[in-house]
Amino acid sequence: MAKESCPGSREITNPYPEEIRCCHCGAANEIWSDEPETQCKGCGQTISRQMAYSCVLWCPAAKQCVGEQKYEKLIASMKGRTGR
Repeated sequence: MAKESCPGSREITNPYPEEIRCCHCGAANEIWSDEPETQCKGCGQTISRQMAYSCVLWCPAAKQCVGEQKYEKLIASMKGRTGR
């Protein structure tokens, strides 16, 4: 039996690739929808983006739902936006 997840966590548990441009050199880079940052393939700099608000901020089952490592990474990336 497959584990069901809430609709709010689907983007986190089933990430998809997106394109992000490096603010340092302009190179196109692939970043996954659940990643707050990546290393630029062009210049090697770390490039980051703001993550959208997510259910991990308020759901009491978030850590178990998305996994502890991913949960901690997402919380850290949203820290400045939530005032935590």
